Amino acid sequence: MLLIYCPNCLEYREEEEFSYGGEAHIARPLNPETLSDAQWADYLFFRTNPRGIHHEMWYHATGCRRYFNATRNTVTYEILETYQVGTQPQITGTEA
Repeated sequence: MLLIYCPNCLEYREEEEFSYGGEAHIARPLNPETLSDAQWADYLFFRTNPRGIHHEMWYHATGCRRYFNATRNTVTYEILETYQVGTQPQITGTEA
């Protein structure tokens, strides 16, 4: 059983309460109507898929119902930190 710390609820909860929300810190287009089809497709569908440290967005579906970010090692599945949306991670990729 994986326990995930929710930075909004300030407690550890079971993994089943959360759902994965995709890659964190994606730069959203300021003027999406000016993008070409290829640029729009790149924004919508293409994400990094690193081996190792990855910043992800998670949703606490059965708890506070809020999003937060997590830094996870994709090799070991270990969640190294969680932090609120709008803040920056402490772990950037080379520390773990």
